[in-house]
Amino acid sequence: MSKLSCAIIGGTGYTGGELLRILNFHPHAEVTQITSRSRMGEYASVPHPNLRGAKHGELQFIRPEDVKPCDVIFLCLPHGEAQTQIERWAALAPTIIDLSADFRIRDLKAYEKWYGEAHKAPAWVDKFVYGLPELTRAQLKTAQYASGVGCNATATNLALLPLVKANLIDWNMPVIADIKVGSSESGAVGSDASHHPERSGAVRPYAPAGHRHTAEVEQMVANIQPQTSNPKIHMTLTSIEMIRGASAAVHVFLNKPAQDKDLWKAYRQAYKDEPFVRIVKTNTGIFRLPEPKILAGSNWADVGFALSEDGRKATLFCAIDNLVKGAAGSAVQCLNVMKGWDERAGMEFTGLHP
Repeated sequence: MSKLSCAIIGGTGYTGGELLRILNFHPHAEVTQITSRSRMGEYASVPHPNLRGAKHGELQFIRPEDVKPCDVIFLCLPHGEAQTQIERWAALAPTIIDLSADFRIRDLKAYEKWYGEAHKAPAWVDKFVYGLPELTRAQLKTAQYASGVGCNATATNLALLPLVKANLIDWNMPVIADIKVGSSESGAVGSDASHHPERSGAVRPYAPAGHRHTAEVEQMVANIQPQTSNPKIHMTLTSIEMIRGASAAVHVFLNKPAQDKDLWKAYRQAYKDEPFVRIVKTNTGIFRLPEPKILAGSNWADVGFALSEDGRKATLFCAIDNLVKGAAGSAVQCLNVMKGWDERAGMEFTGLHP
């Protein structure tokens, strides 16, 4: 049985490299085209040296104008570009997965609020399904187009989801998401802030109020609990000494006193059938709660929780690899759902320890 042919548009960045790595082992899909204007003619293994000797490392970058029709297109373009080019890419492939933020937010007013400009392809927004299978699996099964997910939104959403579904949160109180992130979140292009002497050893808050990924959390709450109006969700990000990973600690107040067993029930109910979510809450060992270190390179999301003594406040945790579950891995998981394949196809990698 022949594999589906995939093209990656914008393949020199970290998410493009992760798509190449994951799909290199996929039983039903393979990358046949990859684009870059700056590296045209070079092999993919040049910007992605981990792919030396791998099939996908031998692909050569071509111009976007030279992409031929194929089965699937992954768009790994800077924010704002996919929405200006979507007609062109849709004419070349029946299935499109866009890893940017261009089609994540369904409410056009919310998009304008968080991204500071009107959407340039509003007619296409409703054609895309938000690409986090734990939230939108049913819609993805019949979708042609899937959006990417924000890595910080993914960590926050997966931490919150069980309690939102179980209706345990007091929405009159604020929800505070405190997220520690690695340097790869800023992308493959260097800056003054990512220069090694400035970045190494840093514990640097950024986007301390009003991070754009908040919009995706608000959208999740509205989809599950439409009766909840204007939830007070606040997100703070801090860069730490880590390359891959996002670690969310989400503080919520409960609408009635709870016990550990109530939260266990909510988490088990939400994630009992999820192929990539693990509940991590133990009293022994080193890794007692979710930690991104052991998830590097994997599509796993580890979630957990801690409850205050009075049972009125909970701290919810989620750890992911921001480049995999927070980007390329979720994109491939979406492809698997959209095509009716095993969701774990191509993504059996477990992470590393130590």
